Amino acid sequence: MWTDNLQHYLRRTGYPAFHPRAILFDMDGVLIDSMPNHVIAWHDSMATFGIKMEAMDAYMTEGARGVDTIRKMVQEQQGKTITMDEAQEMYNEKSRLFHLLPQAPLMPGILELMEKLSADGLSIGIVTGSGQRPLIERMRETFHQYVTDDHLVTAYDVTKGKPEPDPYLIGMRKCGVNPWETIVVENAPLGVMAGHAAKAFTIAVNTGILPDEALTDAGADLLLPSIAQLCEAWHELYNEMNR
Repeated sequence: MWTDNLQHYLRRTGYPAFHPRAILFDMDGVLIDSMPNHVIAWHDSMATFGIKMEAMDAYMTEGARGVDTIRKMVQEQQGKTITMDEAQEMYNEKSRLFHLLPQAPLMPGILELMEKLSADGLSIGIVTGSGQRPLIERMRETFHQYVTDDHLVTAYDVTKGKPEPDPYLIGMRKCGVNPWETIVVENAPLGVMAGHAAKAFTIAVNTGILPDEALTDAGADLLLPSIAQLCEAWHELYNEMNR
């Protein structure tokens, strides 16, 4: 069933084979169903600074470092360049509003999927553009059975965030694997671009409001509608990869 996807991946990368040893997950919209909260926090916080940020903007920029998104939007909408410190102050307000909202639930199927991955001997990492320390701490607490601290990449680990490949290349290095041994799971175009550029086999899960084309056009090797669907299909996909 997945032969065409795998063959397309091998053709685009030039690798002779693909045998997964690690899987790297984005956080928001992949591990936790947090994007609706992010939409509210982005909209309300940026409005206080005269910046318009709608739901589609939040989804299309998700995965990038928050300070990078803010600097870009200020430049585009107000025609000025702000410092990293100024962007951080604005991001702090976004983070404050986010944490006033009810805690986002885990994505259905994620714990079962991680159990399957662990049983199959894969290393599991988290690669997020987030700099929100409470969210990062939640990842440590929730997934400690499957993800060790040395397999976690956040905004504080990179100078060039998604869509650059750097976050996923760092994740591979931390897990001790090569691109032809790595699966990336993403829900946003910038993250898919980063996984694609890092030459990992990149799975997009469309858990939000984006059209499927936004993810396939960004370079996804495989598109699925949810983490639960990935969990259901995992063993078939894994067996296909290891033929």
